[in-house]
Amino acid sequence: MSASSSDTGIRRAAALLGQASGDRVPCDPVKPLIEEHGIDAAYAVQALLTRAAEQEGRRVVGRKVGLTSVAVQKQLGVDQPDYGMLFDDMGYGDGQEVPLSRLIQPKVEAEIAFVFERDLDVERPTLGHVLNAIGYALPAIEIVDSRVRDWKISIFDTIADNASSGLYVLGGMPKKVDVLDLRLCGMSLERAGEPVSLGCGAACLGNPLNAVVWLAQTAARTGRPLRAGEMVLSGALGPMVPVAAGDVFEARISGLGRVSAVFSRE
Repeated sequence: MSASSSDTGIRRAAALLGQASGDRVPCDPVKPLIEEHGIDAAYAVQALLTRAAEQEGRRVVGRKVGLTSVAVQKQLGVDQPDYGMLFDDMGYGDGQEVPLSRLIQPKVEAEIAFVFERDLDVERPTLGHVLNAIGYALPAIEIVDSRVRDWKISIFDTIADNASSGLYVLGGMPKKVDVLDLRLCGMSLERAGEPVSLGCGAACLGNPLNAVVWLAQTAARTGRPLRAGEMVLSGALGPMVPVAAGDVFEARISGLGRVSAVFSRE
């Protein structure tokens, strides 16, 4: 395989996903364009799209970790999580209406968000470094989305597509992590008062902090370390749930409180 063929596939994949995002019309999987060049090619597509977003004036404010469920990793044939970028225009507050017009085929999942109060730019960050850098945790609802038609995604598609990111909603009651049992904290996600997803911290790589450590190490290795003020969505605590117009979801996480996502009716 040649470098030129790799570059061509990466550029074509980025163009397809970029157009799908702009038009809000899903595209075919991009896996055939990049699979032969490996996972690094998928991250190269993501990097191209990130650069284009930044050139449009969007600002990276954090990262999200995906594929934190071992069962999902096995399903996609990988042995580690993936990550994507969070931009400043992706966030919504607790109970603030989320316009469906910004999304294509959204689903929601309850997560723990961590906000950093110190730069994490050591070469090989450990759990100790991560704990020292985290300012606080918040309950969050991640609104995942896919630019790939019918969610027919492989590991190549989801990485290239910014880890299937969409939007996110944050709760408003920050908590210090030293008062939380992040492994055993229970999660309940309800739609109109009916439970639709249950889980706990252990569902996220055994402990959400494990996901943050993995991300911190990966971010440092790839030259874009986590910085003070940035946020990490650490991964789903339970199964994701499809969204319909007018849906109202509320997530409750033990020790962290609640957060709600309210979707527009059209």
